[in-house]
Amino acid sequence: MNSTTVQSTPAALGYRFPAEWEPHAATWLSWPHNRASWPDKFEPVPGIWAKFIEVLCKHEAVHVLAGGEAVIAEAKRLVGHLPNVTLHDVPTNDAWCRDHGPMFLVGPKGQPPALIDWQYNAWGGKYPPFDKDNEVPRLVAEITGRRRFEPGIILEGGAVDGNGQGTILVTEQCLLNENRNAGMKRDEMERYLADYCGARKVLWLGQGIEGDDTDGHIDELARFVAPDRVVAALEEDPADFNYAPLQENFARLKQMTLADGEPLDVVPLPMPRASYHDGQRLPASYCNFYIANNVVVVPQFDDPADVTAMSTLADCFPTRQIIGIRAVDLVWGLGAFHCITQQEPAM
Repeated sequence: MNSTTVQSTPAALGYRFPAEWEPHAATWLSWPHNRASWPDKFEPVPGIWAKFIEVLCKHEAVHVLAGGEAVIAEAKRLVGHLPNVTLHDVPTNDAWCRDHGPMFLVGPKGQPPALIDWQYNAWGGKYPPFDKDNEVPRLVAEITGRRRFEPGIILEGGAVDGNGQGTILVTEQCLLNENRNAGMKRDEMERYLADYCGARKVLWLGQGIEGDDTDGHIDELARFVAPDRVVAALEEDPADFNYAPLQENFARLKQMTLADGEPLDVVPLPMPRASYHDGQRLPASYCNFYIANNVVVVPQFDDPADVTAMSTLADCFPTRQIIGIRAVDLVWGLGAFHCITQQEPAM
């Protein structure tokens, strides 16, 4: 199939950015192969992908980008036998599909399926090369036949979260960072989110957590779990580096309202204890859960707060199964389950 690049904005044509809990057609992932992302700890990582995919494929189709003979061979060995799993010979530089993958949209009746092809520069040029990752949305558009919108600015999927009804959550640290779109002002960014995601109101948080090389992605800080409800990471230890920024973000959220003017229900989500690799703090956060059809996958960090996080999310998603998967090795690469996924909504 051929993709089509169009100039009219998605919002003008009636498209919107759906909430993650809306029905999925599929989940997209990129198979891990960049050993430098998990220094001295890569060996268990492909197995984590396999365990995660084994959970997902029971509930929806799973598409895996695995470019090159060696990469696709390993993916085939570990997950090729699973039902509802399709491997694609699409090369990537790294495995963080949330950020280099396309942002899928839903549209009104009569409009073809669509996606957004944001530009990608590996979180401000931190990890070159990223040329293959930047090509992923275009190639996925060709595979799926989806209409492709190109805003022309840099934005990662993990930097935005939405309720599917016009309210978008972001952070100042990331979206206004000079290493993405130098000189971009708040009102300009809000216009892009309105035109391409259908945002009617943008809620701005401040700073991210220590060790987060994405410069404050929202999916480590706060996530919509219902149209009017957000879970937000909250650190209770005043001696912890994350205490002040997370308390400030929580206080901001408590004062915020939705696009329709209704108040926002804010639910605290605990933080795990600090963990480090070679002196660098790892950005472990329970906010990096992934919502799929019928299930929510929650990272587990061998921490007493694991149980509280699972219970909190079970209360938020009473009709879904809450599944915890150990992410101690995964977060060594500075991300967890939300960071490795990109949901394709059902039309």
